[in-house]
Amino acid sequence: MSRTQVGIIGAGPAGLMLGLLLAREGVDSVVLEARDRPYVESRVRAGHIEEGVVEALAEVGEDTRLRQEGFFQSSFEVRAGDERHRVPVAQLTGGVGTWMYSQKELLKDLLGGIDKAGIPILFEAPVIGVDGVATPRPLIRYAHKRRPGRLSCDVVVGCDGSYSVARSAIPAANLRFFSHCYPFSWLGILADAPPVTTDELIYVHHPSGFALHSFRSQSLTRLYLQTWSSEDPEQWCEEDIWRELRRRFRVHSGWPLNEGKIVQRAEVKLRTLVVSPLRYGNLFLAGDAAHVVPPTAAKGLNLAVADVRMLAPALADYVHRADPSGVDSYSERALREVWDAVAFSMEMTSVFHAFPKDRFQAGLQEARLRRLCSSPPYARTFCEMYAGLSRVRRQSSSYLQDSHPLAVKGRV
Repeated sequence: MSRTQVGIIGAGPAGLMLGLLLAREGVDSVVLEARDRPYVESRVRAGHIEEGVVEALAEVGEDTRLRQEGFFQSSFEVRAGDERHRVPVAQLTGGVGTWMYSQKELLKDLLGGIDKAGIPILFEAPVIGVDGVATPRPLIRYAHKRRPGRLSCDVVVGCDGSYSVARSAIPAANLRFFSHCYPFSWLGILADAPPVTTDELIYVHHPSGFALHSFRSQSLTRLYLQTWSSEDPEQWCEEDIWRELRRRFRVHSGWPLNEGKIVQRAEVKLRTLVVSPLRYGNLFLAGDAAHVVPPTAAKGLNLAVADVRMLAPALADYVHRADPSGVDSYSERALREVWDAVAFSMEMTSVFHAFPKDRFQAGLQEARLRRLCSSPPYARTFCEMYAGLSRVRRQSSSYLQDSHPLAVKGRV
């Protein structure tokens, strides 16, 4: 049996960032990851990054490559009714925008930091179970390259995704699940073609469905099409995909969509899941183990990092000084930010996606799009949420504390 202060399950952005933040606080940790290192480093995921993630990378000394190679986004484009509108995010938020930086590159940076800090990390070590989470010494059982192992901890943190093994250690009677599924999905493709622009993302509201133009590098374009959950995305051939993309992106002024070989394709389900509470005894949940949001607003990675930035100093106080105040309030504080991001993600999803035969929804979409493109006060609030600025501000305020006029006494 080995021993550490914090056992971290999962080597995604949340788990790796937590390990680095804890090391800065002088807290020992061990990271367990079910997959091998090449798999972790090569996973292609969204890379729309808020300022809070950049700040966290700077705190652990791993922001250099992002600032050199990432793409700062000061605005985004909306297309609706054959018209183009630019929404000036940075202008409306006092200079705060977003960054495009592949999650694959972010993971390489974090793994490099883990290596430099000497934080133990075991790859190919799937967790079999977590015992004694309600005791002062929880135990993680795992298999490292098929050999059994046990890790004794003061605290366990589950950062192991939406099908979390750590979460299953919490008695079912002590968990609540809040979920919502949409009747549509995204067909996402990665094309070997230069993006038309790297200055901003392009969101399309079209009668046939939503579309999004993004990118992963100067030579790889990332594109998404709204499809229906009843459809099989494998039935779409490359010619059909490009034909539909051209149709949805077309505007009166003309616009050349760069096309190329599709090197990757995947179906993205649109769903929401929030777990409550995020703590049971000495087990804590963070990242996708705690919440899944629709990808429209790209809040998943950003929320995961926000979770562990909140949790790390609380764990340091708990482990070093036996001060439980931070960990006792972690679930409540984190869930405020989660529900805020869920609300915005669902708003973006409802604004841009097609809901056939629903004239009421169509009327709401038209009103919201009109306000976004013509009302500076509405656009400012929208952009603060889009850039994550409102979350950063609230983390240093008394948002919905008992003294706040909107607080509901005795209720979460």
